[in-house]
Amino acid sequence: MALSIGIVGLPNVGKSTLFNALTKARNAQAANYPFCTIDPNKATAAVPDERLRTLATLTHPRKATHATVDFYDIAGLVRGASRGEGLGNQFLAHLRECAVLIHVVRCFQDDAVVHVNGRVDPLRDMEEIETELLLADAQSVERRIERLRKQIKGDTGARTVLEDMERLLSHLNKGAPAIRFDIPANDAFRDIWRELGLLTAKKVIYCANVHERALTEGADHAAVQAVQDFAAARGAETTSICAHIEEELQDLDEQEQQGLLEAYGVTESGLARIIRAGYRSLGLISYFTMNEREARAWTVREHTKAPQAAGVIHGDFERGFIRAEVIAYEDYVRLKNEAACRSAGVMRTEGREYVVKDGDVIHFLFNV
Repeated sequence: MALSIGIVGLPNVGKSTLFNALTKARNAQAANYPFCTIDPNKATAAVPDERLRTLATLTHPRKATHATVDFYDIAGLVRGASRGEGLGNQFLAHLRECAVLIHVVRCFQDDAVVHVNGRVDPLRDMEEIETELLLADAQSVERRIERLRKQIKGDTGARTVLEDMERLLSHLNKGAPAIRFDIPANDAFRDIWRELGLLTAKKVIYCANVHERALTEGADHAAVQAVQDFAAARGAETTSICAHIEEELQDLDEQEQQGLLEAYGVTESGLARIIRAGYRSLGLISYFTMNEREARAWTVREHTKAPQAAGVIHGDFERGFIRAEVIAYEDYVRLKNEAACRSAGVMRTEGREYVVKDGDVIHFLFNV
C-alpha cells in the first residue's frame, strides 16, 4: 500500500516549492504571486529507510526497492474557496483520496514574497484553511442528504442513514471536524462516509515553513510555536521545514546533501521527517523481503497479521498462505545473512495469527 499525502495551504506559503523538494519532480511551478499553481500536481517519492540500504549492502541484490509515497499539490485555498473563490476549490476532489494532509503554514517574514492576506499570521492562516475545509465537507454532506431525501419514499432503510447524515452535518456546522464525529455502527452510513472522503476526517501534519535563518539563529520562533500549539490542541503532528533549503538539496549528491544539512544543524531531510510523521499518524510500519534479485520494503498497518501482509505483495500470497519465516531486522544485521540467522535459531516460523512487526525480514511460503 502506498501512502498518499495531499498538500494544502494558502497561496504563496511554499506549497509548490515543498512539493518539488519532496518529490524531486520540478513539475510544480513556484513563483512569487498567488495562484501560481493552476493544475493539480502529483508525484511519487521513495520512502527514505536506512534499514533497506543496510540490508541491501549485506545481501547485494540486483536492486533495492523502497516503499513509495504519492504527493498531491493543488492551488492555494483562500477565504471563500468553498463558495468558488480562487482556484484551489476546483481541485479539492483530488485530495479526497489522500490518507493524510500536509497543511503548510508560512512562518517566515520576507517582504519580497507576497502574502495573500497582507501579513504573516500563522494562527489566522490555519484557521482560515480549517474553515474552508469544514465548509467544503458540509457542502458534500448537504448534497448527499438531498439525494437521500429523494430515496426515502422507495427505501425505508435510507431514513436511518439520512438521520445519521443530518447529525454529521450538524456536527460540521458547529465547527467540529469530521474526525471528531462518532461514526454510527451502520454499514450503509460507513459506505457513504468512505465514498465522501471528507477532508476534515483526515489526519493532518502541520508543516511550519521557516526561513533558513530559523535553522541556525532561532528566527520565526513565535510563529512556529503558534503552529505547534494549534496542532497540539488537535492532537496533530507538526514539523518545521525550510522549503527553500529542501529544494536546494535535490540538486546535490548524497554527500553534499549531508554537508548542507549539517551546516544548518539538521540531521535529516524534510522528506524523511514528513513521511515518518505520516507513518506515525496512520499507524503504518514497514517489513522487508529479500532474495538475490531484490531487497524490498513493504508498507502495512500496525497489527497486520502475516497473511494480510503477504497479500500486499500479491493476493495469491494471502489466499494460499502456509507460513512465514521471520527474522528481526536487528538479528539479520548482527548475523549478516539468512543462513547464519537460521543456524543461530533467530529465524522463526510463524503462522496465520502472527502480527507483523516493524522491520521484520519475512519470507512467505504459500500454495495456490
